Amino acid sequence: MSADEQVFVIVGASLAGARAAEALRAEGFTGRVLLIGQEDEVPYERPPLSKGFLQGKNPREKAYVHPREWYAEQDIELMLGRRVVAVHPESRTVTLDGDEQFTYDKLLLATGSIVRTLDVPGADAEGIRYLRAYPDSEALRQALTADPRPQVLVVGSGWIGLEIAAAARGYGCPVTVVSSERAPLRHVLGDELAALFRALHEANGVEFRFEAGVRSFGDLDGAVRSALLDDGTELAADLVAVGVGIRPATELAERAGLAVDNGVVTDAGLRTSDPHIYACGDVASTLNPLLGRHLRTEHWANARAGGKAAGKAMLGQEVSYAQVPYFFTDQYDLGMEYCGWAGPGDYARVVFRGDPAVRDGKAPEVIAFWLTDDNRVVAAMNINIWDVQDDLNALVKAGFAGTPANPARLTDPTVPLADTLVR
Repeated sequence: MSADEQVFVIVGASLAGARAAEALRAEGFTGRVLLIGQEDEVPYERPPLSKGFLQGKNPREKAYVHPREWYAEQDIELMLGRRVVAVHPESRTVTLDGDEQFTYDKLLLATGSIVRTLDVPGADAEGIRYLRAYPDSEALRQALTADPRPQVLVVGSGWIGLEIAAAARGYGCPVTVVSSERAPLRHVLGDELAALFRALHEANGVEFRFEAGVRSFGDLDGAVRSALLDDGTELAADLVAVGVGIRPATELAERAGLAVDNGVVTDAGLRTSDPHIYACGDVASTLNPLLGRHLRTEHWANARAGGKAAGKAMLGQEVSYAQVPYFFTDQYDLGMEYCGWAGPGDYARVVFRGDPAVRDGKAPEVIAFWLTDDNRVVAAMNINIWDVQDDLNALVKAGFAGTPANPARLTDPTVPLADTLVR
C-alpha cells in the first residue's frame, strides 16, 4: 500500500492530538489523517483554563493550537463533537457514535484524562464546579466576577486548586481551601516548597483547612450554601471549585485489550501492546529511558512534546521519548518552572539558591534543587528567575546519568549553574 492510501486516525482532538497531526504532515505523510474529538472546540492548550483565561487576561483564541482553517489547509479531517466508542485492533477499525466506522493503518490514543468528582451528599447542587474544558472555565469566571463576590470554597490543594484560589483572590473573593494534605502541594513538592506556597496564599488572604475532607454540601433551593467537613465544621460557600485530581481516560484502551497500568502502557517509542496503536499525553504511561521507569505526566509540556514524538513514531521513525518532565504555574506574583522528577522517596533533601521566604505578600526569587543522598540533582524549580531552564535541564539529565553536583556551589548565586557539577 502506498503512503497516499494509508489512513492514520488520532482519537483526541487535544494539544497532543493536534501536535501529532502537525508532525505527520511536517514529516511528509501524504495519507489520510483523521483527528477526532468530543469537544466542539478546535484543539487548544489547557493551562489558560486555570490561568490567563480564568483571570480574564487572555482571549479564548490565544490558547488554540492552530486556527480552524489550518486543519483544512493541511488536509487534516477535523471531526469535532464526535466520540469514538470502540477500537477493534483485530480489524483495525474504530467505531464512532452513530455507528460510523473507519479503518486505520495506525491509530493514536490521545484521549487525555477525566476529572475526578466528589461523591458526597449534595454534590449535585448548583454552584459546585469542576475545571477541565473551556465551558467550565468560562462559567467559573462568570461566577467569580458576580456582584456581590461569592464566598469561594476550593476543595483540593494541588495545582488546579491553588490556581483557582489565586484567581478568585484576584477578583476579590473570600477563599477557603479544604485539603486532605497537611500542606498544599506536599505530595508533589515535599514539605519545603509546600511551606512556600502555603505562606504565599495565606499572605494573599486564603484560609486553609488541612487534613480535612468534605462530608456533604448544604443547599438553598438547589444552590450550594455550605459545606460540612468530616470534623463537623460547617463552612459557608456560595461557590465551590473542586480540584481533586484527574484520571487517565483509558476506557477505550481497556475494552480493546491493550495493556493498561495507571494509563495506557507504551514503550519508549510510544507504541502500545498493539504494534499498530500508539498513545501519548495524559493517558499514556510511557517508558522514559532517562528516568528508567514508566511515567504518566499530566502536564502541558508532555502533551506538546509527546504528540510530536508520537507522530514521528507512527511513521516508523526511531523515537526514544526521554523527555525531562516539565511544568509551570502562575499564582499572584509567582511564576515558576519545574523540571525533573522527585516523588516521595526519590530524593533526600532540598537546597535553595536564594531565600525562599515569602515577605510582604511577595513571592521570592529563588531556585530549589531536589538532591539524592549522593548529591545528584533529580529535580529543580526556578521561581521568578528566568532563562535558566536549559541549565537546570542539564543538571537533571546529569543527575539521572549518575553525575553529582556540589551543594555548596548549587546554593551560591555567584557560581554559574553550568559549573556546579562534580566533574
